[in-house]
Amino acid sequence: MAQTTLTARIDPIDKKNFEAFCSTVGLTVSSAINLYVKAVLQKQKLPFEISADPFYNEENLNMLRQSIKQAQNGQLASHELIEV
Repeated sequence: MAQTTLTARIDPIDKKNFEAFCSTVGLTVSSAINLYVKAVLQKQKLPFEISADPFYNEENLNMLRQSIKQAQNGQLASHELIEV
């Protein structure tokens, strides 16, 4: 079977950690990426769920907006840090 090259840019630390992971499970980086590609093609979807960070849900954003307004209006309480 003919082969081709796939080039991707990733964070150097992620690359190092991924190479180490692959090594511990007995795979090369190339074979791990090939497994990923085959899984995507077989299932016709990513083999994991992608979702937004729950921190940014509408309820939390409204609370953050309210806190910002309070800060801008000088309605914040001042507290001292006490070491125990």
